[in-house]
Amino acid sequence: MRIENHGPVACMHLEAGRANAMGPEFLDNLLALFDAFEASSARAAVLVGYERFFSAGLALPHIIDCDRPQMRAFISKFNQAMQRVFMLDKPLVAAINGHAIAGGCVLAMQADYRLMAAGKSRIGLSEVTLGVGLPGLVVETLRARVPTASMSVIALEGRLLAPDAAHALGLVEEVVAAEELLPRALKKARELAELPSLAFAQVKASLRAPYVERAQARVEADTEAWLDTWFCAEARTRIAQVVADLQSRG
Repeated sequence: MRIENHGPVACMHLEAGRANAMGPEFLDNLLALFDAFEASSARAAVLVGYERFFSAGLALPHIIDCDRPQMRAFISKFNQAMQRVFMLDKPLVAAINGHAIAGGCVLAMQADYRLMAAGKSRIGLSEVTLGVGLPGLVVETLRARVPTASMSVIALEGRLLAPDAAHALGLVEEVVAAEELLPRALKKARELAELPSLAFAQVKASLRAPYVERAQARVEADTEAWLDTWFCAEARTRIAQVVADLQSRG
């Protein structure tokens, strides 16, 4: 992962191995990336992936053999990282250059503004199709970021959405040509960077704090309920099949 400076805007590149899949190391590096951004003089940032992926979600081959305590620690770190991005004081624009699946979609949702490249990439919360639930913080950030009428399609049906379908549901604010994605995202970030920073941070915190507070109020129960889905027989079978498919592709 790396940061490029574009005047008042930082461009944060997610470059963390195959498909930007999320394991513990990815989450540690993501937190370090945001530490560096917050410590910099940049007033806003763009978050973008590489090649065909924004992020393919959890690194299933690396976590499939974790036991319950290990998975509890992992999902707690995942929640920590997502909450950090969600409550970031400075403006953040997600430039969704490629597939943003499951955890990758969650990461994109934490941004203040989301643009997606037109084309064959897909975005969505596909967890339910694996038999896995959604952590409470994910549900609350989804509640904060999309219209109520869209939540069932996105969360309960687990569809992987084409860019225009994602736009229609409010999961992304704009769909642009692939070659225009980063320039347009940087332009939007510059617009947000021009806003008074203290006022932006105060209003953003006020808007988002209730969602985090609701998630934190039931975090232990939600975590255990999520773990129950992760370790249920149906989910184990489906996850194992996905891992086998990934490994067969090399």
